[in-house]
Amino acid sequence: MSQTAVRALQQPVSQHGFADMLSADDFKSAFRNHPAGVAVITADIGAGPVGLTATSVISVSANPPLVVFSLSSASSSTPTVKQAETVVIHLLGADQIGLAKNFATSGIDRFADAAIWSRLISGEPYLPSSNAWMRGRIVNQMDAGDSTVVAVQILQVDLPGEAGRTAQESRPLVYHNRTWHSLSETSVVDGNLG
Repeated sequence: MSQTAVRALQQPVSQHGFADMLSADDFKSAFRNHPAGVAVITADIGAGPVGLTATSVISVSANPPLVVFSLSSASSSTPTVKQAETVVIHLLGADQIGLAKNFATSGIDRFADAAIWSRLISGEPYLPSSNAWMRGRIVNQMDAGDSTVVAVQILQVDLPGEAGRTAQESRPLVYHNRTWHSLSETSVVDGNLG
């Protein structure tokens, strides 16, 4: 029997026969083999720009266009993002791994290099070199464990090709098993959705 199975058996059991509480380490281990796209979220409430790298961005609705992401309570950017009216969500390509690492590093000025960022006409900090960015208004927040889930209605997008980038240059950056990866044509297993 695996160590994970043994730990699960040692947990208190609910009326449904499942362990009432899974350890954080076991939960993280389960998600290590589930790849996720990499994004950087930026905001500014007037005290200076903040940003963080996230792998939790998902689309939830096309009409109206809504996305959600989660914020760790441990992130220094979380208080500002939670107070912001708007945010910019940047979807990163493999050639933007430097941005992902920069905004994932704690204890540094993530905006020290003025060449990597600018401000939109509406005032939000953004990363012009990202594959695509979406500016949106925060419409809901929910505390969930040691995180906050944030819902954002998208107001504006910038897509590959609109700033001279091609689809070839915009291969997504993916985080899987604690490492960065790139998707390409050779990573396609089956082109059919069903």
